[in-house]
Parts: sequence; structure tokens; C-alpha cells
Amino acid sequence: MKANTLRITEIFYSLQGESRTLGLPTVFVRLTGCPLRCVYCDTEYAFHGGERRELDDILAEVAQYSPRYICVTGGEPLAQPECLSLLTALCDAGYEVSLETSGALPIEKVDARVSRVMDLKTPASGEMHRNLMDNIPFLTDHDQVKFVLCNREDYDWARFQLDSYQLNKRAGEVLFSPSFGQLSATDLANWIVTDNLPVRFQMQLHKILWNDAAGH
Repeated sequence: MKANTLRITEIFYSLQGESRTLGLPTVFVRLTGCPLRCVYCDTEYAFHGGERRELDDILAEVAQYSPRYICVTGGEPLAQPECLSLLTALCDAGYEVSLETSGALPIEKVDARVSRVMDLKTPASGEMHRNLMDNIPFLTDHDQVKFVLCNREDYDWARFQLDSYQLNKRAGEVLFSPSFGQLSATDLANWIVTDNLPVRFQMQLHKILWNDAAGH
């Protein structure tokens, strides 16, 4: 692979559908490729293909939108080594940058200015064994930890991780999200309230607004 190039599936401007910047206009840079195969994945089209692009070319396209917020997503962005250079370049350009990552690859070399939105994969995801728990000590209050929950067993597992690792004290946000079409959002909301959990309930706004169409 040529230095300073990345394989890109798409770059688009939309509303952030998740995380602490929910609802804010954001440019998404979707990198191609992912070593995981979560059962609820909604971006399988990013597993393969894409276009090899120069870093400067990516930055120029992003700048056309005059954005404030940038989200680097995938796939699994960190599967491409040059992702680290992209994140730093976006921060240097003055954007507020977030990274959506599966939690299966090391995060410690990510630029400290980036808000790392790190998944912890639950039992029902089919990829729990890929969780790299060594990432947890590197979390800061600038970061976010996300659980996508498929059922009550996932919820109970996530509660245990929350308590065992004191995630709400390590990261700025802990996000509990119902897997779209698998877990009732109302049920999850009620469980969180009943148990008085220190987490943020979230739903995927882009699926509510655009029915998960690509480019949103």
C-alpha cells in the first residue's frame, strides 16, 4: 500500500446519528474493510471495494462541506494503518474529530484530540471474543464507550462490564443502544431507568430519519 493513501468507501455530509454529537451536521469518512462480522452490521457494503485515495485528496473533499464535525468510521478504520495519519491531519485542520471503532484493535496511538467512540461487543453480536480489553486503561473523559444490545442477556452483560471496569468513570460517556429491529427501545429505556444506570440511552437517528439508506 502506498504511504498516505487510504481505501475509502464513501465521504458524505449528514446528521450524526449516534454519540454525544447526535443530531449535529457532520462529514463522515467511511474507510473500507473490517475484520469483524457482527450479526447486526448495517455497513456490510464497506467490507470490500472502495477507492484508494491520497490523504490530501480526502482532506480537500472534506473541506468542500465547510464542516465543524468529522466522523471517521467504517468498517473498522483502524484496520488501515494510515487512518492514524488521517485523524491527525483532520485535527490539525481544526475540525472536531471522532473515530468509530469496534474495540478490537489498539486505540492508544490515536491522536489525543480525537474522541474515540469504542464499542464493546456483546455476546449476541457474535464477536464478543474480539474485544480488546487492554484498550480500557487508555480511555479518557474525551472518549465514549458504546454497547449495542440485542436482548436482556446483552443488557445484563453490559451492566457487568460497566460496573467491573467503572466505565462511566473512565470515559466521558457510556452509550447503551438497542440493536435496530432486535431489542425494543422502550424495554431498554425502562431497564436503564429502573436500574438507575450512569449511561446515555441512544437510538440511531439516521435509521429513524432515512431508514438506514447509504449516504446518511
